[in-house]
Amino acid sequence: MMKNATQCGGRWNRLKNLWREDLTALGVLMTIPSPQVVQVIARAELDFLFVDMEHGHFDPASLHATIAATAGTSLVPIVRVGANEPWLAKIPLDAGALGIIFPGMNTRSEAESAVKAVRYPPQGERFWGPFYAAPRWGATLPEYAQAANDEVLAIGMAEHIDVTKTIQDVVAVPGLDLLFIGPGDLAASMGYAGQNCVPEVAQAIGKLEAAILGSPVVLGGVAVNPGQAKEMSVRGYRALIVGFDFLLLERGLDAVLQSVRR
Repeated sequence: MMKNATQCGGRWNRLKNLWREDLTALGVLMTIPSPQVVQVIARAELDFLFVDMEHGHFDPASLHATIAATAGTSLVPIVRVGANEPWLAKIPLDAGALGIIFPGMNTRSEAESAVKAVRYPPQGERFWGPFYAAPRWGATLPEYAQAANDEVLAIGMAEHIDVTKTIQDVVAVPGLDLLFIGPGDLAASMGYAGQNCVPEVAQAIGKLEAAILGSPVVLGGVAVNPGQAKEMSVRGYRALIVGFDFLLLERGLDAVLQSVRR
């Protein structure tokens, strides 16, 4: 079954091209508001940058700088807004984000609102003002206006136990491109905070995976190590977060210090 996200677009959003080839896009979740960090991350030739406005420390200015720093690199900037509120998509989109991630997507109506928030009329309800988005894309304003609805991704987070009851309704929403399963919040919503691997959580994840894989929506998730990333890719995940900026920094320092002290 062809995925929603692969049906159109791809000139400016290379994730769509990867998914057409049935490849898994790899990215890093960013919490540190720094264009310099983006420059370092970009050297790894990752596919996307998951800019986290829910738990990261981004204001509009630092968000703009972060997205602008991805220009000319292989990184596709997608932004998780701070709450499941459609109006929060405005600033990231107008700064050039190529996808908006809405946390806690539990119902069909929330998915429908997300799709409308990232698309211009008549497909959606997005207001006009992409004056800095077009330069980030390397497009003129008319080119941006013509392409935006096909290039920008509508993305949700399936991260609460309640969504296991409604997932079929969520993935049936036309125009929803990608759903990330958030194991941390899912486990916490079940009373297992910090215990992502208990059987009950694994069972809930399996139910979500099956529903998403059987739909036109691309399946996304979080891999904590290379082995898990490979295994999840085989299972059908086509967007994987393979690192968090602060953890990568922490692990790099730890490896250096351990080596020196030995």
